Amino acid sequence: MRAGKTHAPRQWSHRQTGTRPCLRDHRADPHPKRMKPKRIMLIAGEPSGDLLAAELVTELKKQSEVDCFGVGGPRMKTAGVDLSFDMTAHAVIGLCEVIKRYFTFRRFLYQLLELAVERRPDVIICVDFGGFNSRLIATFRDYQRHYLSHTGWNPKIVQYVSPQVWASRPGRANKMARDFDLLLSILPFEREWWNERLPGFHVEFVGHPIVGRHAGKRRTAKKPNNPPLVAIMPGSRRGELAKHLPVVVDAARSIASATPAAFRILLPNDEMHELATRAVQGIPNCTIQHGNPESLLVKADVALTKTGTITLECAMHRLPAVAFYKTSPLTYQIGKRLVKVPYLSMPNLLAKQAVYPEFVQDDATPENLANAVIDLLQDEDRYAGVSLQLEELTRNLGKPGAPARAAQEVMRLCTALEHP
Repeated sequence: MRAGKTHAPRQWSHRQTGTRPCLRDHRADPHPKRMKPKRIMLIAGEPSGDLLAAELVTELKKQSEVDCFGVGGPRMKTAGVDLSFDMTAHAVIGLCEVIKRYFTFRRFLYQLLELAVERRPDVIICVDFGGFNSRLIATFRDYQRHYLSHTGWNPKIVQYVSPQVWASRPGRANKMARDFDLLLSILPFEREWWNERLPGFHVEFVGHPIVGRHAGKRRTAKKPNNPPLVAIMPGSRRGELAKHLPVVVDAARSIASATPAAFRILLPNDEMHELATRAVQGIPNCTIQHGNPESLLVKADVALTKTGTITLECAMHRLPAVAFYKTSPLTYQIGKRLVKVPYLSMPNLLAKQAVYPEFVQDDATPENLANAVIDLLQDEDRYAGVSLQLEELTRNLGKPGAPARAAQEVMRLCTALEHP
């Protein structure tokens, strides 16, 4: 399906049998007909969304018989989703990077529109990836009005994880309320934000899935070990690594010269190993780990990490950290004008203060990062205070079981389809 050349969907054909329908009595059928599984289409465009979607599908299958298909990554495939293609392999971040891949994502959008029209799901679930998914659903709704209004097919549409409209471009909220039937929020303050601005839009806070992943596995250290283990988490995308590795490597060298320490760099997979191996040469007592961040966070004494979801994982483990982020100059200048919140790290946003020292763009220098890490390691009172703050703020993220609660809300939508 190409832009500007959309076609109305094919009509269902019905075979004429020439026989009159017979009336059945209402006695119990000894062989009752099984209910048709609900068709659910899922769209995840990033590795984090792939995990969220896989957890959700697992819970959906526990609650009902469902037929799940769509696009995502390897975790969704393992969970039993019929994947048309792996979209997570194309994940990018930053305006410049998105512009470079414009035609790729445009092709994905129309492939997904065609997939939806062909397989006609009962529910479409967009998992995170707000920019792309909002455009996809707006395109679908327009197509639906022009070509599908006579078919009676009107799928419910769900966004799992709210776009950060509370941080930038709040006008996007009105479009979401127009195009989506349900928003599943994972942050405690979001439902109130939405209800104040769009009280008629259905928003449910289901809790953060990260709570269940780390339940009962938190670190217990109240002060750093000697020597301390510094977890370095520069990002999961190649573009992030290219910008972040030189900075964190120089910071690690400075830390090593000031205090005895061990270092472990976390990479998403072994594909990035060669890039990191070249960069870390010269850092004493440094190893590289592929995946499984939890095993590192439990053992680490301090983290040097990019901003993003990983900072919330650090918080769940009460792990003091220093956060940073660098992007292209153009993306930074545009973002600086659009973003209306004082912090990028989620623990800082939840606490409404800089629990984690945060260094962005030109401030993310090796010297600043190294000094912030050394200060945390050498000031035991401050170290213990940060751990206590993290324990308090993560209590507000909800109880374990967020994917199950999200699945319950999806199944309620399915029930509404059966009993409008």
